[in-house]
Amino acid sequence: MGREVRKVPADWQHPKDEQTGQYKPLYDGKRFFDRLRKWNEENVKWSSGIFPDYASEEDRKMTYSEWNGDQPKTCDYMPNWPESERTHYMMYENTSEGTPISPAFETPEELARWLADTGASAFGSSTADYESWLRVAKGGWAPSAVYTPENGLVSGVQAL
Repeated sequence: MGREVRKVPADWQHPKDEQTGQYKPLYDGKRFFDRLRKWNEENVKWSSGIFPDYASEEDRKMTYSEWNGDQPKTCDYMPNWPESERTHYMMYENTSEGTPISPAFETPEELARWLADTGASAFGSSTADYESWLRVAKGGWAPSAVYTPENGLVSGVQAL
């Protein structure tokens, strides 16, 4: 979990909660069908009495949804646009499902410049320089934080 680049259409506006005005957390849309397939497979096993070894006797009395949450819903995921429509780069925090920390930009370089110039959060109150952001913008992902004996706890963006 940390920061990830998501490719989006040029005109993508991440939805906001109507009551709070805050961005609605959304998982990456590319993951929806894999998660749905896995949930359905596990639900069939559970319903057939095939449980994970770590499921207690109390757990086994529950439905699969009660034990592991509801089936994935498309409303919790970003649209899964065709690759041809994914022309712009946006930085997301993915510690939760995912909310944007930047607008969409045409190139990774423009995205990295904006993140560095605005002091965007790389982790908590930590920011990062242009080169660090560019590595993430081109590479796609950084963990929230990394601990090293030399530097202590630093953002994953800086550590890369």
